[in-house]
Amino acid sequence: MKSKLSIALLALSLTIGTIKVHAQSYVFDKDKVEEKSTFNDPKMDWWKEARFGMFIHWGLYSVPAGTYNGKKVPGIGEWIMNRGKIPVAEYKQFASTFNPVKYNAEEWVKMAKDAGIKYIVLTSKHHDGFAMFKSAHPFNIVDATPFKRDAVQELADACKKYNMKFGLYYSQAQDWTEPGGAANGGHWDSAQNGSMSDYIYKKSIPQIKEILAKYNPTVLWFDTPTGMNQEYADKILEVLKKYPNLIYNNRLAPHYKGDLETPEQYIPATGYPGKNWESCMTMNDTWGFKSYDSAWKSSKDLIRNLIDIASKGGNYLLNVGPTSEGLIPAPSVTRLKRIGVWLKTNGQAIYGTTASPFAYLNLGRCTRKKDVLYFHILRWPTNGVVRVPMDNTVVSASLLAAPKFKVISKKVGKYIEFNLPKKTIDTMATVLAVKIKGEPKVTIEDPIPSLKKPATASSESTKPSLAFDGNGRKGWVAKEGEKTGWLAVDLGKPTSIGSISMAEAGTFDKFVTHFTLEYKDGADWKAIFDDKKIGAGYFKSFKPVVAREFRINILETTKTPQLKEVQLYYDE
Repeated sequence: MKSKLSIALLALSLTIGTIKVHAQSYVFDKDKVEEKSTFNDPKMDWWKEARFGMFIHWGLYSVPAGTYNGKKVPGIGEWIMNRGKIPVAEYKQFASTFNPVKYNAEEWVKMAKDAGIKYIVLTSKHHDGFAMFKSAHPFNIVDATPFKRDAVQELADACKKYNMKFGLYYSQAQDWTEPGGAANGGHWDSAQNGSMSDYIYKKSIPQIKEILAKYNPTVLWFDTPTGMNQEYADKILEVLKKYPNLIYNNRLAPHYKGDLETPEQYIPATGYPGKNWESCMTMNDTWGFKSYDSAWKSSKDLIRNLIDIASKGGNYLLNVGPTSEGLIPAPSVTRLKRIGVWLKTNGQAIYGTTASPFAYLNLGRCTRKKDVLYFHILRWPTNGVVRVPMDNTVVSASLLAAPKFKVISKKVGKYIEFNLPKKTIDTMATVLAVKIKGEPKVTIEDPIPSLKKPATASSESTKPSLAFDGNGRKGWVAKEGEKTGWLAVDLGKPTSIGSISMAEAGTFDKFVTHFTLEYKDGADWKAIFDDKKIGAGYFKSFKPVVAREFRINILETTKTPQLKEVQLYYDE
């Protein structure tokens, strides 16, 4: 996946249409990028129904597993060659010991099915240039390792046998072991020098043709378009046009939208209305296996990520990083089993659903299937009463995990109240299914009052308003070198606020070590609460405060203060 540098390069390219790599400059003519929206294309129907997929980052990098020359290499596991500046010849030697004899493709697919997963995307070639399939290019798992088996073919066959949709990731631009292949941050070994045109036409495009013809994937997942120009992208598209049902993402090259938006390691505050999108996320802090990464997210967090994403009309592509032996790590297996248990009861509230008609609900999230609304209750009310801001006739209401319990509903002002058990049935998330008459009539007009509102900051390298625009791509950054700072938003009128979500600027960033949320009372700022860390997916509810202006005051941080996304939520 992407390093922080590659994220920055991609963001720059999307903004100005130019990427600089090895002193070359490629300018894209956006008007000549021939793509149309595929949001309503029938080829996307199965993908929209699926909602839940599994990413598999597996390759030669699983051999060093995050350690080189006896030292832990910082960063994500599959970037060890780049981050450790490992010479090409030395890195290729890992192939001689790559022998994943415990790999069992059928076991992987059965495990995925039991977890409720509907499609799998495997890395066929990552940025290190090593192919996990039999290829005409010799640096591959069959010709260069003692394993001598085509891992991609075996997984493709297993997916077909068990009716699992099968997709492949392919690094079209970066290749750190092939002369001419791009490398974020520049080459570090003279063996990498060469013509990128030669790389594209002699390795990248031929291998793309190989995997499409041999394995017939339903999805082709590109990544980090470093050094890509319009000529290269269009030549690859010519290949893809022979496969009209193939789904591909938005990372082929700048301005090439593909079929999918692909937010990485975060869930956008409002999703991408009118677009197909997929949040790809890890279970710990790495994509490729690192032996010492034990920062595992809880099953509860993973299930709630799935709910959050589905409620915004997106898919969840959850990653596993197998070991060099061919085993999916035990913590991943445990979490997948727990997700599967929850989905066996609540799957109808995820699969084939569309985005919530409510921009925000204090109780949790909502998904929809025509006239049925599924309320995923994440914060159980102490009195057993759930309030939904809508004005519709309720035909029926039931709890998926307790169908015999009689749910009573009644209209109270702007809300419909549902009487539920005093205690939650499932601490992960309890789903209330409500069938209504007609289209949902939402009675709260401004549930995310901070969205696209004016913002100010203590200082700025980027605009403060970027943190409140809802797309999660860019954000506010203070002036370089500062260690404290604040970001404030003006809601335009006094508003009752009871929850906040935030994300720091980078994929894995947890630079903030102390902050307070404050509101303005006259000329004074008063604290609502203080906390230690923010990270990529911070959410907190608190006793509602009525005010017009709110601010996050960063008191301690190990890096220049920056927040990618902040939203405040209404509470009656």
